[in-house]
This record gives sequence, structure tokens and C-alpha cells, in this order.
Amino acid sequence: MDIKDEVTPIMKSNSDHESEELDGVPKVPGCLSCRQVLALLGFLGFLNVYCLRVNLSVALVAMVNNTATHPHISNECPVSNTTKHDKVGEFQWDQRMQGIILGSFFYGYILTQVPGGYLGLRYSGKKMFGFGVLCTSVLTLVTPIAAKTSVWLLIAVRVLEGIGEGVTFPAMHALWGKWAPPLERSRLAAFTYAGAQLGTVVSLPISGLLCDSDFLGGWPSVFYVFGLFGCLWFVLWMALVYETPSDHPRISTEERNYIKRSIGNEKLMKDVPWCSIMTSTPVLAITLSHIANNWGFYTLLTCLPTYMKQILGFDLSENGFLSAIPYLMLWLVQITGGRTADFFIERKLLNTTSTRKLMNTLGMMLPAIFIVLTGYIGCNNVLAVLCLTLAVSTGGLNMSGFNINHLDIAPQYSGILMGITNMFATIPGFVGPLIVGELTNEQETRHQWQIVFYICAGVYVMGMTTFLFLGTGVQQPWANAVPQVVHHDNESESEDEVKVNSYVKYADDEEPLHTAVN
Repeated sequence: MDIKDEVTPIMKSNSDHESEELDGVPKVPGCLSCRQVLALLGFLGFLNVYCLRVNLSVALVAMVNNTATHPHISNECPVSNTTKHDKVGEFQWDQRMQGIILGSFFYGYILTQVPGGYLGLRYSGKKMFGFGVLCTSVLTLVTPIAAKTSVWLLIAVRVLEGIGEGVTFPAMHALWGKWAPPLERSRLAAFTYAGAQLGTVVSLPISGLLCDSDFLGGWPSVFYVFGLFGCLWFVLWMALVYETPSDHPRISTEERNYIKRSIGNEKLMKDVPWCSIMTSTPVLAITLSHIANNWGFYTLLTCLPTYMKQILGFDLSENGFLSAIPYLMLWLVQITGGRTADFFIERKLLNTTSTRKLMNTLGMMLPAIFIVLTGYIGCNNVLAVLCLTLAVSTGGLNMSGFNINHLDIAPQYSGILMGITNMFATIPGFVGPLIVGELTNEQETRHQWQIVFYICAGVYVMGMTTFLFLGTGVQQPWANAVPQVVHHDNESESEDEVKVNSYVKYADDEEPLHTAVN
């Protein structure tokens, strides 16, 4: 199958596709390259980000006096360990208040999405990402004091944590817009953002153990441990990461030239075309898919520990480990999906548009199916955990669908696009827990959770359908032009002589419509 997609004409491939060259510059191996170091530290950064974000979901179970706040639990399923009893929490917050606490993070998170993308593009994605994580880490350290002082102070701290973390995804997208070669976008970004899922895997069981430990001080230790690790990561990030390939003092000449010739001069930027962005149909498609994905993801992320305890009957230490299983699988699916998507594109089995739509469809349809099935499993805990695992993990295919699509349609503005779409996709972060709180407050039954799961499935279907009809992998005409290196009469050019003043417009599944070279 021949691909006639938006891959730039400066990319040349041999007949067996074993190597890719860019104007005579061989493709640099990824092992130990500077972009791989960026991916690794970004991965660890998102691991910290999600440890800091989700630890409250488990800690809240230990913080709250469930005997006082859950008088109407149905007890449809027997508890898994009748010889062990959870500690009685010190706070009497009902389900409605718990929903407000869990959702408060996202009130702050929504505020810094677009500013994070814009400042990451205009100034420094490295600093925005680094200081965003540091801010959240410091605030996490003071969370126990805030909770014991006032529930409203706790909510205020969580809002401020959201403001700090709100810049992370847009800032990292802005960095990848300067560092990620087109044929490596899926795998590099998927690996980096997979840190978020591994952070959930790490945070949930460790939080459960820390909450259950008298020696370490119980639930307050959750916030001390993860807050400290976030501060330590910040030191490594600031010391080893650089804004662009040109700024990096240890990058090889081959890797720098490969990156610059594949994505162009990373410092080339014109005024942001805000009107075109806000009226773009492909941006709308990404936004709706982003909302759909986050609705299901955030609902399960913040409420899964409660469901596991109150409906399935797991004790607190089991809760953390079992809640982590879906996110371990999500991490694996996300990385595998990224490599699969790049394989389809690089081997020309599918064009970029078809690849993104395929991955996005699977990443929406499969979770919708499994999340509905979860509500009908009954008290078979093995099947319930299996369905929950499949509902969460198959959503990892979306990383190679809508989530990478920002880099396809406008690589120079990918950070801003991520900020815009993630801003709207943050709404489910506080609306979802509120809806769960309203539906299950004083009615902690499987039937009420079935309603929650049906709502998630319906939103998934909406995101899948709109992306199928409106999504594309083609770089948009309002985005920065794809640079093309021009050589003169077979003479070797120095880096300063490379011209980046031409561009190519592409139509999906067509040859280039126009090539202008000055």
C-alpha cells in the first residue's frame, strides 16, 4: 500500500525501509541519545506528577470515618478479609464533600493549561514543566497540615496543586515540538506520558501501604514521601534537560543536525494564529476526544479506590494493589501502542490520518464496552478486576490517537494546542467526581455505579465518533510551514547556509500540492 501522506519530502527511504536519511544525514540511533534522555526524565517527571495527583484517592479512604459517612452501604459483596479491619479515619466527610475534595485539584488545573502551552513555546518548556512539578511537590508536603486545619484549606491547597500541574502536559508538548522527529513522535511521546500511568501504578499500592503503617505515621506519610521525591526529581531535571537541541552542550553533531533537518529550526516561530486554531475542525476533533478520554480516565482514577472498597469489599492494603493493576496494564498498552503506530507509518502500512483514527477508535470503543460490563459482573471479584483492568488499559491506545495528533497538525504550536484541548478536557476532572458523589451519596449500590459506568461509556462513544469524522493527521495550513533544506549544485553546506524558508502544503492521501523553494 502506497502512502501519500504528509510525510515531508526531505525524508528518503530505501526499498527495504531499513534506514531513513535526511539530506544525507543518517538517522541517529535512539540509544543514549539526548532526546532519549529527555524522554526518560520526562517519563520520571510524569511519574512524579501522577504520584502527587492520585495519592489522595487512596489516602482519602483512610482519612475518612467510613462508619459514620457510609450508613447506607448495601454490602452486596462480602469483604475479602474479615479478620482485618481498616482504621477509623478522623474526618467525617460525606460522599458529596469527598467528591468536592477530589475534584478541587482540577479547578486549578484548568487555569494554567493554555498559559502553560504559550509560555512553554514562547519562553521555556523546560522551566515551565520543572517548576510546575516543584510547586506541586512543595504543596503536597503541607497537605496533612492543611487537612487537619480545615477542609476548606485542604481544598485550597489542592486547587493550588492543580495550578502547578496544569502546565506540565502543554510544556512537555512544546518541548517535543522542538525535539521529536516526525517518525519518532508516537514512541517518544507515548513513552514520556506513560510515566503518568506508571506513577499511578506506584502511587496506589504504596499509598495503601503507607496509610496502613503505624510505624510510618499512617496517611500523612503518603504526602511526605511523594512530595520529597518530586523535589529530588526537580534537581535532576534542571541539571540535565535543555530547551532545544541547539542549546544542549553534550549533543552530538549528527543528532542535532538530524533533529533540526527533520523538524526545522526549532526557534522559528511566528505569531500564534489564535483565530485559525479556535475555528479549526481538527482541533475540535482532538478536543472532543480528549474530553471523552479524560471523563472515563478521571472518573476511574479518582473513584476506583472507593468502588473497590465499598462495592467489591477489598480492605485498604488490598485496595491499593488491586487499584494499581489497571494502570500497570495501561502503561504497557500505551508504550506498545506508540511503537505500533510508528511502525504503521514508517512501514507505510497506513498513513498518519488512518493510524490516528484506528488507534483512537480502539482506545474509545474498547473501554466503553468493558466499563459497562464491569457493572454487571456481580460479586465475582476476579472478573470485576479483569473488566476494570481492560476498561482502563485499552484506553492507552488513545495516546497514539488524539493525544499525539497535536504534533501532526501543528508541530510548532503543539504545546498551545495541548493546553487548549487539555483545558476543556479538565472539566471532567471535577464534574466526574461530583456526579459520582451525587449518584452514590447515601446510595452506595451497584445499581448507582452502573449509572456512572453508562455515562462514561456514552461519553467515550461521542469522542470516538467525532474523531472518526473530523480528525486528520495532515499538517494544517495555518501551522508553521514544514521546512525544507535546499542544497546548491551538490556542494556541501554548512549549518549556517541551510535555508529554512520553504514549505510544502499537503492534502491527505495526495501528493504534495505545491512546493515553493526560494
